[in-house]
Amino acid sequence: MISSARYWVLIALIVLVYIAGMFVTLFENDSAQFAVMAMRMVQENDFINLFKGPNEYLDKPHMHYWLAALSFKIFGIYDWAYRIPGLLATLLGAYSCYGLGKLLYNNDIGRFSALIFMTCQTIVLSVIDVRTDAVLTGFTILAIWQLVAYIETNSLKNIAIGAFAAGIAFSTKGQIALLVIGLCILCHMAYTRKWKLFLSWKVVVAVLVFAMAIAPMLYAYYHQFDLYPEKVIRGRSSRSGIFFIFWEQSFERLSGTGMGKNSSDYFFFFHTFLWVFLPWTALALIAYWWRMKSFVKLRFRYNPKYEFLTLGGITIIFFIISFAQFKLPHYMNIMMPLYAILTASYAHSLYRFTKEREIKILLGIQYFILSLVFIFSLLICFYVFKFENWISYVVLMVSLLTIAYFCLKREAYYMRIITLSVCSSLLLNGILNTHFYPSLLDYQGGSTMAEKVREKGISVENIYKFSNRHTWALDFYNKRPVQIASLDELSEKKDFWVYSDTNGLEELKASGFDWDEQITVDQFRITRLQLKFLEPSTRGKKLNKMHLVHIY
Repeated sequence: MISSARYWVLIALIVLVYIAGMFVTLFENDSAQFAVMAMRMVQENDFINLFKGPNEYLDKPHMHYWLAALSFKIFGIYDWAYRIPGLLATLLGAYSCYGLGKLLYNNDIGRFSALIFMTCQTIVLSVIDVRTDAVLTGFTILAIWQLVAYIETNSLKNIAIGAFAAGIAFSTKGQIALLVIGLCILCHMAYTRKWKLFLSWKVVVAVLVFAMAIAPMLYAYYHQFDLYPEKVIRGRSSRSGIFFIFWEQSFERLSGTGMGKNSSDYFFFFHTFLWVFLPWTALALIAYWWRMKSFVKLRFRYNPKYEFLTLGGITIIFFIISFAQFKLPHYMNIMMPLYAILTASYAHSLYRFTKEREIKILLGIQYFILSLVFIFSLLICFYVFKFENWISYVVLMVSLLTIAYFCLKREAYYMRIITLSVCSSLLLNGILNTHFYPSLLDYQGGSTMAEKVREKGISVENIYKFSNRHTWALDFYNKRPVQIASLDELSEKKDFWVYSDTNGLEELKASGFDWDEQITVDQFRITRLQLKFLEPSTRGKKLNKMHLVHIY
């Protein structure tokens, strides 16, 4: 379907885009927050207790933080070291997409599945803005692949690996991992009618392997929470960490209790999908429609030419999470491998059965998406954040000429669809990772202030704040959380620095404090972009200020 040379060149370019994003400043809130939580583990040599700032953290289990802490132990406390586990988990997820696609269909679909997975927008973003979902997604699709392999081959090795991967995924974000894995496997078994494999002694082995995989996380939860019922977590005492992770966590998300409600829009994940799966969205929607239509015609009777795992898993999981009262776009990441395999199988059918009309329509859509990416890229580079050196212009020009060559090259339509779609992702994310994000993060006050602290040789042990406002980026790049002190406590100190926003400075002055030196940086919530911020002429109106003042 695609030559090996072109395939591996595209894969290599995608990995280069990933690597380019590894060295970008960490984003607030989640990436910087999670990095600080892992940093605390290393610095305090405490890998049992999870803390979010001064507060004990119950929301997510430990695996992501353990992996980040391990990376810090090996490489040191750097932003790129924090991202290494997420990058490796994403590559594992891509390989698992290949394995599952090959198992359910053939080698070509497996390879194409990995390519789609690695280039869909939310996955590329997850490698730079690393949260728990990168590790969750990688190990979830590994578990699904290996458990399906067990169903097809009855191999002990496959079910053991699948159980271990499920344990790691569960230890990363909790019940959502088991929900996705379980529903996908149930859909596959229901369609293939292979229920008898549940009765094998190998299932007992798998349960034991799963229990061993989650045991460290359960021990940590038990040690931090169950042993100390007097602790008050989110306004409640007698919180059991083990009961929380097995029962309460997902119900809190669905109901909006605990984390609160942020969306009652039942179509949130549908309109979110329109951008998170770019540039493959159109193919995925058509693939879903045609596959559902085929199963309805078959009345869901078993046909060895089809698989129900991806369609069934996507449908049921999408329906369930749409009722959650707390929703964020990256919650869809765990489903991206399923969409990738379903989309790859449809694209392969276009090639195999030469559906010329459909291919031409899809090629037109992909040309349109590429043209939007082209315009967006030029706006970023020449208007939003202008290039500042000639090398950037040369690299951009070479990239655009290469893409133009493949646009004009006369070759099979399906090959153009694949190549141009990947080029859209490469162009967009190459510019985002190497130019847009680095420029944007100049407006993240905490990380910018940390640079000022280093330049001026200010002791990080002598910096305080008197509000509960989180300062994750400053904490991480100072390699020390900013100390919290009340105004009364600060009044008893001399020769120290206070980090605050403009309102805080006014409060300091009203309380009788005076300072002889002040460092001020721009501050913008960079994960909530606004058009007026992107517009250079109105950007200044959207900026706040953060200050570091020396109290003598």
